[in-house]
Amino acid sequence: MSEGAAKKEEKPRKFQAIRGTRDLLPSETALWNRVEQTAHEVFGTFGFGEIRLPIFEQTELFARAVGGETDIVSKEMYTFESSEVPNLVELRKYYLSSEYAEDVFVGGSEDTVDLLSFATKVVDEFKNRALPQTSENLALVDDFLKKVSQIDPTRSERADVLNSLREVLHNFVRSVQLGDSTTLRPEATASVCRAYIEHNMQQLPQPVKLYYMGPMFRRERPQKGRYRQFYQIGAEVLGGGDAPAIDAEVIEMVMAFFDRLELQGVQLDINSIGDRNCRPKYVEVLRAELLKVKDKLGADSQRRIETNPLRVLDSKLESEQPIIAKLPRIADHLCEECAAHYAAVKRQLEMRGVIYRENWRLVRGLDYYMRTTFEITAKGLGSQNAVCGGGRYDGLVELLGGPPTKGIGFAIGEDRLILSLQESGKGAVVTGRDVYIAWMGERAHATAIRAAKDLRKAGFSVELPPVEQKFGKALGQADKLGAKYALILGDNEVSEGLWTLKTLADGSQQKLTEPQLLDFLRKL
Repeated sequence: MSEGAAKKEEKPRKFQAIRGTRDLLPSETALWNRVEQTAHEVFGTFGFGEIRLPIFEQTELFARAVGGETDIVSKEMYTFESSEVPNLVELRKYYLSSEYAEDVFVGGSEDTVDLLSFATKVVDEFKNRALPQTSENLALVDDFLKKVSQIDPTRSERADVLNSLREVLHNFVRSVQLGDSTTLRPEATASVCRAYIEHNMQQLPQPVKLYYMGPMFRRERPQKGRYRQFYQIGAEVLGGGDAPAIDAEVIEMVMAFFDRLELQGVQLDINSIGDRNCRPKYVEVLRAELLKVKDKLGADSQRRIETNPLRVLDSKLESEQPIIAKLPRIADHLCEECAAHYAAVKRQLEMRGVIYRENWRLVRGLDYYMRTTFEITAKGLGSQNAVCGGGRYDGLVELLGGPPTKGIGFAIGEDRLILSLQESGKGAVVTGRDVYIAWMGERAHATAIRAAKDLRKAGFSVELPPVEQKFGKALGQADKLGAKYALILGDNEVSEGLWTLKTLADGSQQKLTEPQLLDFLRKL
């Protein structure tokens, strides 16, 4: 066989979903739609309005809100450079590649001249405002132009000139920002707060109550119920005061949502993590106690003693549990105001009939979180059984450049919620057609088209086959599609004005006029 013939017989590449993502097929999306529709309905009764957010934001938004030192920001975010000069972005990638960089930054006059030409184009694009007009870029451009102007190309020591020029180019090319650093959102609270600030929502009646749903993205190890493109349903209350009733109502709402879905084995844990007045003192007490037992802890916990002692309380290592159980509890170190707020939240939950369990180990690692924190778990998810996490974050809007603003919210892992519903047998959704129209003959075809249109207008799901079928095949197809009824239309039905409706579950059938058919179906 010739080489050309072999190439001709090669099969096209078979594409698959990227690892950590998956397709949600019609047999699955019926349950997803039910969950999301229930969220719309329940959250609406509590006065929340839906906000739809961009899929990507400036990277700095998440670096500030989620924490630059967290694994999410440092390891898991999908970040890329969005630039109006993509040709320069690609050219820089080449110039900074390992095979090119050695020639440019160690030796090679021709390559240095090429890079100088590239840097000059970058400066021109900055002056044309095609590059981010940041203070950092402005300083880099000014410094670059100043240093280049100080290099005397007429000097006889050509090697010295090139060395000086290479050093300047080395810093400029690596450091200049050719576009905005953009990140696929790993969570949505930061985006909601950004929208609150950007659209001056502080001018609206306070508090502003918002909810959202949609995909998030994190580059973490895929496992059961966890994906790199995953989905969240969440809500935030921004502005107004920090009355305990606000916290309790937010928790009541999410519990009402789970109750409406009949989620099994729901357990609500709550805690108070104090505020900026009392938490730092507790953290130091906790650190001091952890240092006493440092040699008995694992590597992660030892590292967290210095960086964030609260995170040690999250440890799942079996060997550390007896040690953690004896550590000081934050409830014993709350200031008077935080203790009163926590007590009032618990009273409010009891007044609303919300059953809870206090969990002193339930903490948050970022400074702007304060006071109320909560987590909800469910059955069918193994040891990692949390489906919802939330809490108060009174300092976040201010951290993102907005006015001092109270805030509390939660996020539900929709993938894990769906999995829990399926595992507990509460995920079944009927997806079959209401009516399958079995038509025979040209006259019946026109009537079938009109019948389908009227039935769909009345809200019924209808399957209208595009070609005529034999009676037995039509009923077989109707059964495969899960249809409840088969509407049989032939020449006799059209002539008499009496249509045959067959109930597929028991095989019974009846003759109905068109108005009678609609009345019959509406009453079911």
